[in-house]
Amino acid sequence: MRVAVVAEYYPRHDDPVLGVWAHRQALATRAAGAELVVFVLHRVGGRGRGTLRAQLHQPPRMTLDGLEVRYVRYSAPPRPWSYARWSAWAAPALRRAMRREGQFDLVHAHNAVPAGDAARRCELGLPLVVSVHGGDVLWTVSRVPRGAEAVRRTYDAATLVLANSAGIADLAREHGARETRVVHLGTDLPALDIARSPEALLASVGHLVTRKRHADVLSALVAVPQARYLVIGHGPEREALAALAAEFGVAARVEFAGQLAPAEALERSREAWLFVLPSTEEAFGVAYIEAMAAGIPAIGCAGEPGPAEIAAAGGGIVLVPPGDPPALAGAINELLGDRAKLAELGRLARETVERSFTWERCGAQTLAAYSDVIP
Repeated sequence: MRVAVVAEYYPRHDDPVLGVWAHRQALATRAAGAELVVFVLHRVGGRGRGTLRAQLHQPPRMTLDGLEVRYVRYSAPPRPWSYARWSAWAAPALRRAMRREGQFDLVHAHNAVPAGDAARRCELGLPLVVSVHGGDVLWTVSRVPRGAEAVRRTYDAATLVLANSAGIADLAREHGARETRVVHLGTDLPALDIARSPEALLASVGHLVTRKRHADVLSALVAVPQARYLVIGHGPEREALAALAAEFGVAARVEFAGQLAPAEALERSREAWLFVLPSTEEAFGVAYIEAMAAGIPAIGCAGEPGPAEIAAAGGGIVLVPPGDPPALAGAINELLGDRAKLAELGRLARETVERSFTWERCGAQTLAAYSDVIP
């Protein structure tokens, strides 16, 4: 079985973290028995001179962990008003790139816009599998001009839509997916002889954007005087969060570590006693299960598709109301104040990941989905 994987978010020469989950799923599926070539839609221009230089220096071909990756360069007008149409600009270059690589049995696109729609426009006559990771149904359909149309026509063309949680599968069906299947992303299972911080440490790993609600953790930290807070990631909220930490009087207990390479981010976050990310619009949340795999309990928000799905699979994650720093502080204090309960929750967290959220399981389920749609 030879599969063309098409993605917008995928590790690049200048950003090895971008879309690393898509790369890990591809590696897991290859390990399960598929032959894959990855095509990354690499848009050039429109985001500043320094970034443009990095974009232009992206090699057209790379081998990442033994996997062949092709970076398909195209240009398109600025987002957000044109985002739903980026596929139209990307499709000609994608078609040429795929034809140069020979015959495929199937196309697997990560997200309907722009990857799935670009693959659809290539008209290759192959089964199309589209993975929806949340952005299509939580953002594009409601906040991008003509986004709902682009998502619907791509889902309609897809033989199968893979969702990263049951809640996202429901939303995909609402927006035109005819057949859906839940395939969870995964994580590795590290050794458990990990040296924790000698003092109470909270950690978050994620892009610094408003919906991740780092500000709620900073607010809660005022009522958790015994803890420090490690923030891993970068993004447009960085300066505002630092100012907020100073305003709340907790800056001395907060470390903004910035974006780290995946291995370093995991190593540092595993020093924590608790993983805390009260984000909203959370389709799944690989960061939660990465922490839980190391025996670190997680805190997420109730009512969010991803955290709810993880909680339904077993213990190890505590859900609090969204946008409620006092409730968040109460949950943190309860766990930090009871080391036996914290340890038990960490044990359950590891068991939940072992049972339901490994990369081996993800790869096997993805390969099974491929097999079911190939004539």
